Amino acid sequence: MKPNILLIISDDCTYNDLPLYGGRNAKTPHIDQLAAEGLVFDRAYLGMAMCVPCRSELYTGLYPMSNGCAWNHAASRPEVTSMPHHLGALDYRVGIAGKIHVKPDAAYPFELVEGFERDCCNNPTLPHDVAGIREFMNRDADPFCLVVGLVDPHVPWVMGDASQYPPDELDLPPNVADTARTREDFSRYLAEIGYVDGQVGDILATLDETGRAEDTLVLFTSEQGAQFPGAKWTNWNLGLHTGLVARWLGRIDAARRTDALVQYADVLPTLVEAAGGDPSAHDYDGTSFLDVLTGAAGESRRRFAYGMHNNYPEGPPYPIRTVSDGTHRYIRNLTPDELYIEKHVMGRYADDAGRPPYWQSWMWDSLGDATVYDKLKRYMLRPGEELYDSLADPYELDNLAANPAYADIKARLSAELDRWMADQGDPGVPQDSAEAHHAAVEGKHLYSVARGDKA
Repeated sequence: MKPNILLIISDDCTYNDLPLYGGRNAKTPHIDQLAAEGLVFDRAYLGMAMCVPCRSELYTGLYPMSNGCAWNHAASRPEVTSMPHHLGALDYRVGIAGKIHVKPDAAYPFELVEGFERDCCNNPTLPHDVAGIREFMNRDADPFCLVVGLVDPHVPWVMGDASQYPPDELDLPPNVADTARTREDFSRYLAEIGYVDGQVGDILATLDETGRAEDTLVLFTSEQGAQFPGAKWTNWNLGLHTGLVARWLGRIDAARRTDALVQYADVLPTLVEAAGGDPSAHDYDGTSFLDVLTGAAGESRRRFAYGMHNNYPEGPPYPIRTVSDGTHRYIRNLTPDELYIEKHVMGRYADDAGRPPYWQSWMWDSLGDATVYDKLKRYMLRPGEELYDSLADPYELDNLAANPAYADIKARLSAELDRWMADQGDPGVPQDSAEAHHAAVEGKHLYSVARGDKA
């Protein structure tokens, strides 16, 4: 029997701010319960830590260069096919509620389901109504695939009850500067994680009410990291490492964790195989990890997870590439002589009270605090190469690239990154430009011709 599929996506939630990954501040009873009933992935990644490219990868099974969306707010190639095509061919109804944030429509022909906010920047988030997803789940006997794209904890951080997270009592992560404004903003961010958890609870309760929970594969993912320096819009672990939980009652053992290495490009092949299809019939970059879900295999077939960042149009060009084997991460900054500037993190916008964002407090406090200054410097001035032991150092603060004891690991990962970039037809620096971005938005994809049949 083909399972129904329910995919719940949070928005800009750093994975290890969730309690199931060691987060010490947030309160997420519904997500914790889902994890207790299923499988938690400890080494799940996405290819670009920004909204549109990572969702394009998730829905197509293709890396950014392959599907054409290698910049934020860019479009995939119009000839690209995605989840609605591939599961629709297997007799699924494929719908999406909430945030969509992929284009063009021809590449992503989801049925639109009402009831959840679609605008991630709306202030405040509109109240949700589960009537639309209930109707979609109940409509007929055909199996369904429903994506619910939640818009929180994407900025602005205005939802939830921030009084549950007194700023002075927070345990801040070591990658952020400990300023009063940072604590205030982090409190509001945590409140939004709590708000997301409530939405997850309502969605799962609706599934239970339909009587189809026993026949539904549920996936929850936290997407990329939050809008704090060192997470979203980076190739560091906090940006690319995503939370991923899978529940399939009777098929996935409860309360299990796995170190299997997976990436967003692997999700669609997995769903196709779970639905009775043949992933090899499609030219995916990803590979199915269905055998990991069911316990038939302890490891996925993936050996490396890959990432990239093209900073334009979020700031001046600053291309970055990375590869991880699940233990060590190698990063190559292709223009290390340039300053890294990201307009959202660094404060293009004031909040609704007209106050400057937390970054401004970092700038002022750096005048008398060397630890704050070091965090500013780390973010804006980066070396050509970085290497981290991501298991021992999940915040990736100790760069091992110049350490001779790690020379062999760096050489191995560097060679693998070269191989992947060549395979993807990735020209590196020339791609992160206004011309390349506009060509992609217009559908010309000038810098992807090396992909041959995927160009």
